[in-house]
Amino acid sequence: MKALVCHAFGLPDTLVLQEVASPQVRMGEVKIGVKACGVNYPDVLLVQGLYQLKPPFPFSPGLEVAGEVLAVGEGVTHLKPGDRAIGIVNYGGFAEEVCVPGAMTLPMPTNMSFEQGAAFPIVYGTSQVALSHRAHLQPGETLLVLGAAGGVGLTAVEIGKKMGATVIAAASTPEKLALAQQYGADHLINYTTEDLRQRVQTITDGKMADVIYDPVGGDSFDAAIRCIAWEGRYLVVGFASGRIPELPANRVLLKNSALVGVFWGAYALNKPQVMADSFQTLFGWAAAGDLKPYISARYPLTEGAAALNALMQRQVLGKVVVIP
Repeated sequence: MKALVCHAFGLPDTLVLQEVASPQVRMGEVKIGVKACGVNYPDVLLVQGLYQLKPPFPFSPGLEVAGEVLAVGEGVTHLKPGDRAIGIVNYGGFAEEVCVPGAMTLPMPTNMSFEQGAAFPIVYGTSQVALSHRAHLQPGETLLVLGAAGGVGLTAVEIGKKMGATVIAAASTPEKLALAQQYGADHLINYTTEDLRQRVQTITDGKMADVIYDPVGGDSFDAAIRCIAWEGRYLVVGFASGRIPELPANRVLLKNSALVGVFWGAYALNKPQVMADSFQTLFGWAAAGDLKPYISARYPLTEGAAALNALMQRQVLGKVVVIP
């Protein structure tokens, strides 16, 4: 089979497309013939050796796939060969086949395409767990979403509206803001041309944002932390800007606010039921047509490095997928 392989840590252009051995399914695993693979920011970090997980060489990036079940290992009873499935892996998705732990393999909703399936689990899973389990977002509260047209940001806008919040979308271009508005944002802020704090203050009549969803970090964090309401919750989701910010602790104290970390993938090991419950909710919404993954570009496996470069340069709206 073909796979896009990393032989040494480096930029995406160092990846090599080559023939590799087909993986052998083991006990408790599901072998998937990959029809589409989602592209995520951790993939960019993974190939550079900047992610917390450092796989042994050679390996392929790719954390989420959708495709057809080719084989199931001993002990797997919820899927059979021929089923359509979504799989979540630590790496290996940029390939024609991949073996996925059975517990991280999910039957795909019938109204979902393979491309939508590959674009779904990480971004929707992250935002649903962040907003519901970590922030306890309530109907009528105000949610400020940074990077609101990116992969996780756009799903936070969509899920925030589904949960009954007033959503303020912040992004860097009119095009990105227009997309966030299509996905339900009530108010828009271009933080390259507008003062974030002043605009949030005006929109909320001085009350500020009850929940702030931040996958960006860097300068955006420095500005957004001043936008939090009394007893607000600031969700630290990621650092797409490339800079991990620091916070004077008095800012948390003065507003009785909470700084809340969101490492979604860790639930698979520490509290898998949280992830399972989240997917049950999300798949119910998706089956009802309430969630619509936005895919802005599709790349063949031969151009997988270009997909990672686009994400690295923050050129992506919503999600991009790689098609083996």
